[in-house]
Amino acid sequence: MGAPQLIAIIGPTGTGKSELSLNLAEALAQRGIGAEIVNADAMQLYRGMDIGTAKLPLSARRGIPHHLFDILDVDEEATVARYQPLARATVTDILDRGKVPILVGGSGLYVSSVLYDFQFPGSDPVIRARLEAELEEVGPGMLYRRLADLDADVAARIGPHNGRRIVRSLEVAEITGSPVAGMLPEEPVYWRPTRIIGLTAPRPELTARLDARVLGMWEAGLLDEVRDLLDAGLERGVTAARAIGYAQAVKQLAGTMTQAEAIDETQALTRRYARRQVSWFKRYADIVWLDYDASDLIGRTVASALEKMDGTESGTSEP
Repeated sequence: MGAPQLIAIIGPTGTGKSELSLNLAEALAQRGIGAEIVNADAMQLYRGMDIGTAKLPLSARRGIPHHLFDILDVDEEATVARYQPLARATVTDILDRGKVPILVGGSGLYVSSVLYDFQFPGSDPVIRARLEAELEEVGPGMLYRRLADLDADVAARIGPHNGRRIVRSLEVAEITGSPVAGMLPEEPVYWRPTRIIGLTAPRPELTARLDARVLGMWEAGLLDEVRDLLDAGLERGVTAARAIGYAQAVKQLAGTMTQAEAIDETQALTRRYARRQVSWFKRYADIVWLDYDASDLIGRTVASALEKMDGTESGTSEP
């Protein structure tokens, strides 16, 4: 068998990525291959955001090392530019110790930042603050038109409503002279030899699972978790405060939403997010798609992972 390679387990929320990563790590261990798990879910970076992110508690991690969980306070901003060097350093360390890193998550840009060979430009806090103030004052429309004048393709890839990414692209343009410097290349090259395993589920089945998961979040005590996070500065957070479920729970606690409304909105946003995840991951050319509930899921996952380690390729299928 050749040198260990990076394995990524990706797919929409609710398809069992965490469970599969644990099963894969144990199956590799039975073959004498140590494996460790690296988080690629932006919201699981945050301490205290557990119920609403379906974060595995320590007691459920089966003794398998997990990395890049609980590394930010909720009033800190999570950015992919900050995440990428941390994740790559973690992957490199795992490989240097002769083990296999398993990257797990559904945050598309975070996953891509590790898998593909590109670098994010730096940031300028003065430029960023000015653009964010302008976004707050006039909204994304005018900034989007400015970005479209600079690079219509970049603007089209971002869309007119994503104010945060529009600001970042304009910031990059001021720093580097071109907004495209902050975008993934159209034909990306792997940073490390990689096997990507994608989990998929029929849409009606996934919708039912996601709706049930949201109900479970409230039943498991999401409101109490959010109360504690508000004390820790959640509402000051640029990223954490916008998290699906958390933002709605804050509104419920503030009395601007009923519980039924908060749950309904969270379910709708979660379904929409899952659709965006599927669209994002369909771009990956070299991916093995597997049904999340296939009876031979772990066997096929192990076979795909070992096949890549041996330097051979397996076929791919569409989700």
